[in-house]
Order: sequence, then structure tokens, then C-alpha cells
Amino acid sequence: MSGPTRAMILAAGLGTRMRPLTNDTPKPLVKVAGRALIDHAIDRLKDAGVRMIVVNVHYHADKLRHHLAKRDDVEICISDETDAILGTGGGIVRALPHFEGEPFFLHNSDSIWAEGYGHALDRLKARWNPETMDSLLLMASLVTSMGYEGRGDFLMDSEGRLSLLPEGQLSPFAYPGASILHPRLFEEAPRGAFPLLQLWERAIEQGRLFGVRLDGVWMHVGTPEALKEAEAFLADLAPA
Repeated sequence: MSGPTRAMILAAGLGTRMRPLTNDTPKPLVKVAGRALIDHAIDRLKDAGVRMIVVNVHYHADKLRHHLAKRDDVEICISDETDAILGTGGGIVRALPHFEGEPFFLHNSDSIWAEGYGHALDRLKARWNPETMDSLLLMASLVTSMGYEGRGDFLMDSEGRLSLLPEGQLSPFAYPGASILHPRLFEEAPRGAFPLLQLWERAIEQGRLFGVRLDGVWMHVGTPEALKEAEAFLADLAPA
């Protein structure tokens, strides 16, 4: 199955909600089921056919660099953000030269999931259409999500087209931190720090933001409590 062979993992956050576990450790190195969060993301991307992964670093960057240097099964490039916090949008803009104009996967470092039918990233690849889409987001049902405390992120119609969630309204879907992006999404992007949502909103206005449903259980590992919940769930799934 063809699809993006390059990816970016967002790993530059401060991890404040994960304290005290992140007092001296970057959140991507917090372990879930015996493996660092970022290794869960790298393994999933590699299994989807990704051969090069960009990782942005800021908080405890040296520790993250040292950990990533041990991975010799996939090419990893570091996008250094130690000089400034750039946000999700600004961080991707700095890393864009690595993708050479090609679409790429985006993966949050604090997002893991247990697969249902098939594989989520393969579903993204199968649905991706660069002619009609600027970005395609994985969407998780709140009914089968853990560690998420919001009211949903987008509305999704029967064709997968996404729209903004009106104030005071709930959505059955949340964005679990995995998507495919086309570099044209970043044309005329702001300079400096800004959220990726700003560009997704523009794509919505142009009818070019889509979603595909995750068949599985998403775990947002953003707090120590969510970490314990994810650990317990994955332990129940482990073979006896």
C-alpha cells in the first residue's frame, strides 16, 4: 500500500500536566508498558512504511537526542527548537525542508492506541487523496477513548469532511494526534510560534480537511492518572 514514507513526531512540549514524572524527563521518554512513549510512535510509523522521521526537541533535548541515537532501524532527523517554543504549527514549519514537498505523517508523542480492525495508519494511507485534501486526520470515538477530557474536536460528515465544533456543542470524535499533511497546507503560514489548528481552520473553509475513524481504543497519555489507566488497560490486553 503506497503512502507517505516520511513523518514528524511532535516531541518538543514541556509536559507540565505530566509532572512530577517530567520534572527531569521529557514526556516522550515516559514509559508505557515498558517502552518510552516516543518508541511506541516510532514503531507504529515504521510498521506503516515510514523510512524517515523528524523529531522536534526543546525540553530536556539532550536526553531525547541520546535516546533517539539508539534507534538504528529507521532514519531519525532532529529539528532543534531549543532556541524557542514554536507551537505545533511553527515547529512543523521549521521541519518542512526535511519533507522536500512530499506529504508526511504527523504523530503526537503522547498518543497511543490499541488497534481494532486493521491498522489505523494504513486506513489513513488508503483514504488519503492529495488532490482533494490538504490534511487527513485520524478521528477517535469518545466512547472508546481514555485520558481525554474535552468535548470533542471536530464534526465529521458522512464523507469524512471535517468542520469546526460550534461553541457549546459536543462532538462524538476527538483528534488522537495522528494525521497526514500536505506541505501546501503551510503556504503563507505565519512566522514564529502558532498552533496547527490555525491552518486546519483555513483548510476547513476550503473544504480540504478530512477525517477517518480509528477502529480501536485511543489512550491520551497526558497526566500521571492517564498513564496509570493506560498501563492497566494494556496489561489486560497482554497475553497470559
